[in-house]
Amino acid sequence: MEFYELHPVDPQLRFINKAIEVLKNGGVIIYPTDTVYGLGCDIFNREALERIYMIKNEAPSKLFSFIIPDLKDISKYAKVSDYAYKVMKKALPGPYTFVLPAAKEVPKKLWTKRKTVGIRVPDHKIAQTLAQELGNPIISTSVTNRKGKNYFSPKDIRLNFNLQVDLMLSSGHLEGKPSTIIDLSAEPAEILREGAGETTFLY
Repeated sequence: MEFYELHPVDPQLRFINKAIEVLKNGGVIIYPTDTVYGLGCDIFNREALERIYMIKNEAPSKLFSFIIPDLKDISKYAKVSDYAYKVMKKALPGPYTFVLPAAKEVPKKLWTKRKTVGIRVPDHKIAQTLAQELGNPIISTSVTNRKGKNYFSPKDIRLNFNLQVDLMLSSGHLEGKPSTIIDLSAEPAEILREGAGETTFLY
């Protein structure tokens, strides 16, 4: 696994570009977000997505969210009502996953049975830049062991994922909570998982 230490606020573009090259070639990377480290690939690369299922020891029915760089990009991948847009505008970028009706652009493997998808716009320069420079959304699933426990230390992550992942972008120790998941596929909004970030903007 290639390993690069990046500045969290002003990340070195040469290292971002190395990660982009890996993603475009169907690779799997680990990268920091505004919550915990994420395991990701290009959402349009089926083989890379299958690798993530194997690494996570998850069934193909497990649903992953994905990262886009900016709120203005959401309508490419989800159907956004006026109500949903107003809610998200208050919260994004931030540590939230919003569940929305899927647009046809998104691979059906990432749809729920209700034809929804989970979308993230993290408040983290590295994650945003990756999605922006790649030009496609990036899978976002927490870096955990097979029992679902998060890894926060880059050292521990390198030790456990060195042979499974192609590249890691590190921004130091990240000890946070997973994102809060909010269902905006209908009104009113429903909190599906309490995580990082307050939710007073919903009320």
